[in-house]
Amino acid sequence: MRLFNFQFHLLLLVLTLTPAVQASGVPTSQYRNSTHPYPSSAMLLADYHQKVNCHQACGNISVPFPFGLEEGCSARKEFQLKCTNETSSPSLQFDDGHQVTYINISGGLMGIKYTPQQMFRVDAPKESGMYIGSLVSSSVQWVFANLTCQEAQQNSGYGCVSDGSACLGVTSADGNIGYRCECLPGFDGNPYVHYGCQDIDECNEVNRCDGICRNFMGGFNCTRCPDNTVYDAVKMRCAHINNFSNILTGVSVYAVLLVVILFCAYLFHQKRSLAAVKKRFFKQHGGLLLLEEMKSKQGLSFTLFTKAELEEATGNFDERNVLGKGGHGTVYKGALKDSRSVAIKKCKLISERQEKEFGKEMLILSQINHRNVVKLYGCCLEVEVPMLVYEFIPNGTLYQLIHGRHHHRPRVSFATRLKIAQEAAEALTYLHSCASPPIIHGDVKSANILINDNYTVKVSDFGASTLAPTDEAQFVTFVQGTYGYLDPEYMQTSKLTSKSDVYSFGVVVLELLTCRKATNLQAVDEEKNLSAHFLLAVSENRLGEILDEQIKGEESIELIEQVAELAKRCLEMASEKRPSMREVADELGRFRNLSQHPWGQETSDEELRALLIGSPNACIEIELSNAYVSMNDSAYLGVQSPR
Repeated sequence: MRLFNFQFHLLLLVLTLTPAVQASGVPTSQYRNSTHPYPSSAMLLADYHQKVNCHQACGNISVPFPFGLEEGCSARKEFQLKCTNETSSPSLQFDDGHQVTYINISGGLMGIKYTPQQMFRVDAPKESGMYIGSLVSSSVQWVFANLTCQEAQQNSGYGCVSDGSACLGVTSADGNIGYRCECLPGFDGNPYVHYGCQDIDECNEVNRCDGICRNFMGGFNCTRCPDNTVYDAVKMRCAHINNFSNILTGVSVYAVLLVVILFCAYLFHQKRSLAAVKKRFFKQHGGLLLLEEMKSKQGLSFTLFTKAELEEATGNFDERNVLGKGGHGTVYKGALKDSRSVAIKKCKLISERQEKEFGKEMLILSQINHRNVVKLYGCCLEVEVPMLVYEFIPNGTLYQLIHGRHHHRPRVSFATRLKIAQEAAEALTYLHSCASPPIIHGDVKSANILINDNYTVKVSDFGASTLAPTDEAQFVTFVQGTYGYLDPEYMQTSKLTSKSDVYSFGVVVLELLTCRKATNLQAVDEEKNLSAHFLLAVSENRLGEILDEQIKGEESIELIEQVAELAKRCLEMASEKRPSMREVADELGRFRNLSQHPWGQETSDEELRALLIGSPNACIEIELSNAYVSMNDSAYLGVQSPR
């Protein structure tokens, strides 16, 4: 490092970062025409003046008086700087090792750029020390002379020559350092030249006065606008009030206020109307009766959902959550607040007759508790057509399992098919026999038989069922169901009975045996309807032609023929000749045991009965009223099913 010592008798440079050097408090306001008859004992300075035609800039750096670039252009030689062109652009030099980056007259500051890895030291009579600036620019403070303001004002070389200027003493912890000049408040400019401090016109400054502004030397005053005038911030003056404009503004404000009030009243009316509609639908669908029933039966796991809850669960019934669509409605996947996944059925139509007992019968159906029946969690009665909320089964349907694309279709053994058939039959038996009055499903098909883990069956869509009628008048109903599964007798008489479910179940058994769809409109005439094709093949002793090739090699043809014979009995045209679902379930249970224990075929019927592992699931008696259930379509869970 190199050490630079600068000793000035008239000029002082001090780092502004040094706390010991500071300007004295309030400047002494003295003007050039002040007279002081008694001079100080301090060194007297000769009067000075700047010659004309002096350069006042070096490159883009201004060099104001008392500084100068040529001899005679600065207040004294200690203020003379050098402007060099040794680099690509002009450089203002304090000396050979230090470059000036700016000069601030009003603040008494100068920017000094140090040579890398050098130290800058300033020595003065009353303040000595070492200040380091390496690879950076520092602001240093300068004084006009090392005199106090009192001494300077008695000297003919007093620097504050401009009107509106004042002397400002610069002191340190050890005492006075010197003085510099500044313009008084309300003035701006250079106090070191005659008339350098110019009056500031505050009235031209934005937001200085919100009324009538009057400027005077060194200040201004502001008065409020006269009556019937208002301050115009754009024109910066007081302007007359436009009465028409005020009227128009007032009318606009009142108009906007009126629109807001009317809109709020409309929203309030709509909210009340919506609440009234919800209440009417709730009462219309038997919601009040349902609430009373729910209160009287403690521990009942049935929920009355609001429309808002189901909208939230389905993302406002977002199309991306659609699980399936049918002729009577759409089923959406949803998630309740308790994280349960559900299938929400939003139906299209409901008859007046079904409306009356809907709530009561939903309560009845909610009490169905069987491991092979999809659980009904609750319903929503606030809408025109009630919505049903079911347990969600994620693994698809039997229809998918046996009719999926060939390369995606899993291999299903004959034993698994018997298991599926028996569990579905047990579920229908529960509906037919374990409720009072019995519940008729009304739309048994492979698409309504869901497959859970380990091929466990869950029969769905019983919410579209009907309660078995107790009088002749209730036998008459609209024919509904799925073509290919419909009971021919039901289609002719419009009388839905438990044997109608038996017929439809027989078609499902045929699907399991043949892996063919209940209807195939692309096939030849005799093969379009599976049940008709099957009955024709059996009558012509051609059963083997329509059986699924996979099961032929798995199981004895005798057992397969027994299952086919059971399906044939289910498809009898006359309903009284068909077995009950209880008989069908028992037969399928026996076939499963024969499949698991082939040696049992050589035993007597009594021994075979002993092989059956107990009786089917015990029935839980449910007291039901004579009524009709509400819905017309199936609850599609998992994937859309064909109708």
